[in-house]
Amino acid sequence: MMRHKLHRYTIYCSVVLCITLCSIPAFSQEDTVLKVEAFGTLERPISAFDHDTHNEKAEIQDCAVCHHVYKDGKLVEGESSEDQACSECHTLKAQGSQPGLRMAYHRQCKECHVEKKKGPVACGECHVKK
Repeated sequence: MMRHKLHRYTIYCSVVLCITLCSIPAFSQEDTVLKVEAFGTLERPISAFDHDTHNEKAEIQDCAVCHHVYKDGKLVEGESSEDQACSECHTLKAQGSQPGLRMAYHRQCKECHVEKKKGPVACGECHVKK
């Protein structure tokens, strides 16, 4: 009798553990991949990176560091756009002082990498052929 209860308890715990472990990825940031359709025909492979690993290594905790908001050409401190696609603000072609989508991506990543003297800056370092 005791053995039967222990067996049921073990199965129950295993099921709970399995459900918990399987649901963790649903709550973590997936690899970020550019929305290819916004660019049309690509010359190089898309660039993808692990969002959480990148931010952990770079010690970035404030989403607004990368997901910025500008109003009237000025950066709005403390406001973040992480719930929006970059293409919601950046069109494919530049508009006035606002860079086009491709330039916005490149400038955002590359300038930080150059400033910190860490991370890829050459085309083939981000756009890796598989």
